[in-house]
Amino acid sequence: MGARLDRSAVEAIVREAVSKRFGHACATCTKAAPSSLVVNVSARHTHLSQPDVEVLFGPGYTLTPMRPLFQDGHFAAQETVTLIGPRSRLISNLRILGPCRKQTQIELAFTDAVTLGIDDIPIRLSGDIDGTPGALVMGPKGVLQLKQGVIRAAMHVHMNTADAGSYGVKHHDVMKLRVGGDAGVTFTRVHVRVDPSYKLEVHMDTDEANACGLRFTRDVQLLK
Repeated sequence: MGARLDRSAVEAIVREAVSKRFGHACATCTKAAPSSLVVNVSARHTHLSQPDVEVLFGPGYTLTPMRPLFQDGHFAAQETVTLIGPRSRLISNLRILGPCRKQTQIELAFTDAVTLGIDDIPIRLSGDIDGTPGALVMGPKGVLQLKQGVIRAAMHVHMNTADAGSYGVKHHDVMKLRVGGDAGVTFTRVHVRVDPSYKLEVHMDTDEANACGLRFTRDVQLLK
C-alpha cells in the first residue's frame, strides 16, 4: 500500500488544480478563509505629531475624536487646519486623523496637490517622507512650516497575520486589486501592511476611486 498524503499535501494539490483551472488560487481553498474585504476611500487629510498639535492649537491641546475609523483606535478628529502651498494656493478645512504620530504627514490625491500648486508630489508609503515637499499649515493658534511631509499615499492593504497567511503574503509584499464594473480597473501595486491589530482593508485615494468607479460596484477582489 502506498504512502498516505497528509492533509496539507492534499490541500496543496487542490489549490494548484484550482489555480490552473481559474487562473488564481481560491481563498476558500487555503487553510483559513480571509476576512471580508473592505475598500475605503481615503480623502485628503493630515496626521500630526503631538508637538505640532500644540503649535497649531495651543500648549497642552489634544485632538477631539469626532468619529471612529475602520481600524480600531483610529479616528477623524473634530479639528481641521488650512494647508498653504506654493504661490499662496490653499486648501481649507483639511481634516486631522488621530491618534498622533511621531512625525507630521499630509496625504493628498494628485488633483489636490495640483490645486495646492505642488506638481511633483511623490507616491510614498506612510511614514516615508524624506525628500518630500513641504507646506505651510495654519491652525487657530499658530502656523507650522513643514520642510517635508506632503505625499500621495501609495495604495495599500491593512491585514492581520491570519489574513496574510490566507493570502500567502507578508509585510511589504505587493498585491493586485481588481475592481469590476463598467469602469473596471486592476491596480497592480497594492502594498501589504501586516500587523496583528489590523482589520482587512484597502485604502485608495479619491482620484483612484473615481477612476475605477468604486462607488458604483461591489465587485472587488484582492489577488496575490
